[in-house]
Amino acid sequence: MESHETDYLIVGAGAVGLAFADTLLDEDPDCHITLVDKHAAPGGHWNDAYSFVTLHQPSATYGVNSMELCPDRVDTHGHNAGMYPLARHSEILAYYSRLMHDRLIPSGRVAYHPLTEYVGGEGQAHKARHILSGEETRFTVRRKLVDATWFQTSVPSTHKPAFDIVAGTRFAVPGDLPGLWKHAGDLPSHYVVVGGGKTAMDTAVWLLEAGVSPDAIDWVRPRDSWMFNRKLLQPAKHAISDLVRFQIDLAECAASSETGDEMFAKLGERGTMLRIDPDVTPSMFHYAVISEGEVDLLRTITRVHRGMRVTALEPDALVFGDERVELPANTLFVDCTARAVDMSAGERVTPIFAGDRITLQTIQTPMIPYSAALAAFLETNFETDAERNALCPPAPLTDTTATYPYVVMANLMSTAILSGNAKTNAWNAKSRLHPTGPAVAAMMARNDPQLMELGKVGPKIRSLMPGVIKLGMTAKALHEES
Repeated sequence: MESHETDYLIVGAGAVGLAFADTLLDEDPDCHITLVDKHAAPGGHWNDAYSFVTLHQPSATYGVNSMELCPDRVDTHGHNAGMYPLARHSEILAYYSRLMHDRLIPSGRVAYHPLTEYVGGEGQAHKARHILSGEETRFTVRRKLVDATWFQTSVPSTHKPAFDIVAGTRFAVPGDLPGLWKHAGDLPSHYVVVGGGKTAMDTAVWLLEAGVSPDAIDWVRPRDSWMFNRKLLQPAKHAISDLVRFQIDLAECAASSETGDEMFAKLGERGTMLRIDPDVTPSMFHYAVISEGEVDLLRTITRVHRGMRVTALEPDALVFGDERVELPANTLFVDCTARAVDMSAGERVTPIFAGDRITLQTIQTPMIPYSAALAAFLETNFETDAERNALCPPAPLTDTTATYPYVVMANLMSTAILSGNAKTNAWNAKSRLHPTGPAVAAMMARNDPQLMELGKVGPKIRSLMPGVIKLGMTAKALHEES
């Protein structure tokens, strides 16, 4: 059996594990890092994603601290026109490949084992198995095991549908759609998008932009969703006033509401949150970010099935339990029911730092790469787990409008904790993954006049916190009951 020694064994070489490794490499110049991952290339679930996927948040704060992801320019066409770029699938995979092969491995302090499954272990003794050969490798871990798989990310190509598919039914996942040109003599006459989340939205937009008529699309949306308005989440160095407005909107609407639905309604009136159908009150919130242009496109699809879950697909029908909806012949069903992040992961919350194990989770929701990089900084700059965990209680993962105020409360409390510590505050000021830190630091360096207005934000948020906490605690109770 092959044997290796390392200081940190990171299980998972996706967005989480790589953000942690990248920061750890800089913060601890003496440590050795080993990454094991099931995929054949770095990037985790991005290897399995559909080819037309893009980030739905601006790329300025995604990836790792040491490398920019996209050029700093404004898109000039498409539904993201006038805003900063969203990295495409190919760009994301190329980015993580460059990170691994141009930075991490050449450092001489990082070992990477692709196509390798972590088997288990405790203390210093751990094992992994090479997927293709079945051969096992033993790792002696001098410091800690780092679990970067807590989120259990799921994408359509690796997801098993929860409904029956009758023989003869044309069925696809989003990644199959760009290959339809190969079937020019037998193209679908109708499409059904199954799922209500961001993957379904991406798929519907792709079909519409590819020329499919809205009348040729049925859309199964068991629940409608609220989404963040991307216009307000542009890079801070270009639009910090919008980010400040966004944060104040969240706090003001939470502090003045009795329920999560009331808070979202107020945010919708302000344009901070968007929904597809203005006549439907969404009950779902999965942190999706969308443009007003995409919403306009999605509103053209009117054949929408709400409040029902598919139990079976037939060649020319949708089945919802005892109800059967007839469809045109040669219909193609597109499964978009995979959930990118397993929201039940919240039930497995554990301290991030626990002896010889680090379990990477959200420190601020939904800032996943930032949370992982921050954990690496805490690991190397604080002496005890008690100190580290006090600075990073895991943030909740919620998926309903009723429970989201708990996230708002937790994020604001986390911001206060981190800004109140000199070390973490200084690190945020230089972290590319932090939404405002570097921009504010640059403004301070040049004594920007906007600092006077920014100085009013902290007192404003603090004045709103009693109301935010009241609603947040109500939402917390609902979250813990569900």
